[in-house]
Amino acid sequence: MTRVEEFEQLRPLLFSIAYRILGSVSEAEDAVQETWLRYDASPTRPASVKAFLSTTVSRISIDVLRSARVRREEYAGPWFPEPLLTDPYEDPERSAELADSVSMAALLLLERLSPLERAVFVLREAFGFSFPEIASAVGRSEAACRQLAVRARRHMDAGRPRFAADRQEREELAERFFDAFREGDVDGLRELLAADVQMVGDSGGKAPQWGGGVFGAENVARLLSAIVAPFLRIGGVMEPHEVNGQPGAIFRDRDGKVVNTLTLDILDGQIYAIRAMLNPDKLGHLGRVADAWTVVREVNQAHRRPMN
Repeated sequence: MTRVEEFEQLRPLLFSIAYRILGSVSEAEDAVQETWLRYDASPTRPASVKAFLSTTVSRISIDVLRSARVRREEYAGPWFPEPLLTDPYEDPERSAELADSVSMAALLLLERLSPLERAVFVLREAFGFSFPEIASAVGRSEAACRQLAVRARRHMDAGRPRFAADRQEREELAERFFDAFREGDVDGLRELLAADVQMVGDSGGKAPQWGGGVFGAENVARLLSAIVAPFLRIGGVMEPHEVNGQPGAIFRDRDGKVVNTLTLDILDGQIYAIRAMLNPDKLGHLGRVADAWTVVREVNQAHRRPMN
């Protein structure tokens, strides 16, 4: 097997590690590309290609995250991870851990950890690496990695909801939600939303925003029902789609360009958070991106026009 073939075989794993550490599709792709360059330039063949590449991509990702955290502290408004439609790495034995670790809620919790804690947690909890493997990957002793893992798990467990919905329940509730959304059914939406639901968007200061967010079932239901009809009238399309392993949707303009994505966090049979990605810089990997300001102006005009 050639180096190129070995690398391509492991590319899905490398991307999935990098994405969970970085929360960015573009930065993860760059980390994987840099990993290939270092592997290709290596004069000797490593005893374990998987170990070499996993170590390399982990260390690159840790370094990138350290500099990225400074930029995120200066970010305009809420910061969310770049939406991921499909995780390229699959492992039936760890499917639950992999799915949980890529959710928006989990990635936002990971933001609270130090870069080293985050890397250790991802390698251990999501991918099942042994502590000797993790120690080699992050350049720390096994004892230090065990301590990092304990601290990271404590932070993650403290922030996680206690009774998350199973996959079938999430899908059924999401289907009802999007049906009510399309119909502009305020009552139907309200009954699916938790009383303290929050709808928050990441625009990065580059797209329309809902101030600091919209809170409460009544306010969220009324906003959603008010925007859907004029959006559909201007040719907009809502495509239900799994986003970061959660129920969600992609919104497109009449030309098929991406306007935004939406993800639903579901707990105890209700939706307790709706997160919208509006920042065009974080949508480019999904396809051509619409001018959200133009879409909003057209929606507002359609909202003022009388129905035929």
